[in-house]
Amino acid sequence: MKKMLLAEDNNNLRELITDYLSANEIEVDACENGDVAWEHFQTNHYDLVLLDIMMPGMDGFELCKKIREQEGVPILFITAKVQEEDQLYGYAIGADDYIVKPFSLPVLLAKCKVIFARQNKTEEYIQSGMIKLYPKQKRVLVAEEPVTLQALDYELLYYFMRHPGVVMSRDQILLKIWGYDYEGTDRAVDTHVKNLRKALGEYGRYIRTIIKSGYVWEVE
Repeated sequence: MKKMLLAEDNNNLRELITDYLSANEIEVDACENGDVAWEHFQTNHYDLVLLDIMMPGMDGFELCKKIREQEGVPILFITAKVQEEDQLYGYAIGADDYIVKPFSLPVLLAKCKVIFARQNKTEEYIQSGMIKLYPKQKRVLVAEEPVTLQALDYELLYYFMRHPGVVMSRDQILLKIWGYDYEGTDRAVDTHVKNLRKALGEYGRYIRTIIKSGYVWEVE
C-alpha cells in the first residue's frame, strides 16, 4: 500500500481527501498544518506528499523547501491560487504538480496513481556505484553479489542511497530510522554505520564521516 503525507488546514477537505484515498488503498497521514506535517515527515517514509499552500504557521511553500533539502519524494500542491508566478515559484522550489481548488476527488486519485506508476517503473531498484538495492524485495547486491543486512542496517542504507551528497546529522538519522520514541544515544548511529560499512566491504567507503556534522553518502 502506498503512503501519503497530507497537510491541509480545512477540516472538511482534509477528511474528504483522507476518506476517499483511504478507500482507494492509499494510506494517508493527515495533518492540520505544516508544522505537524514536518514532524511526521521526519520519522516516516512517504511515496507522495500533498500540500495545501496557504496554512497557518509553516505554509506549503516553506514545507516544500524543507522536504526538498532532504528527499526527492513527489510533492503535489493543493491551491486556490492560480497566478502564474505562484505556480512557477512552486515548480522552482521542487513541486511536481498542482491541483487547483475546487477539484474532484477522482481527478486527485488519478494524479496520485500516475505518480505511483512512475515510481514503480523507476524504483525497481536503486543503484549507486557498485551497490544495487531492491526496495520491494529488500534485497541488496554489492558488486552483483547478494549481501544480507539487519533490518536497521538495511533502512540506513536505503536512506543513504536515496540522499546522495546530503550531509545528515546523527540526530536527523535517528529521527528518520529510529523515530521519536527511541530513548538511547546517537552513538547507535555510529554502531550501525560501522556494521553497514563492514557489510559493504570495500564499498563501505561510500559512507563518509563529516567531523562534527554526521555522515554523507558519496560515490567517487
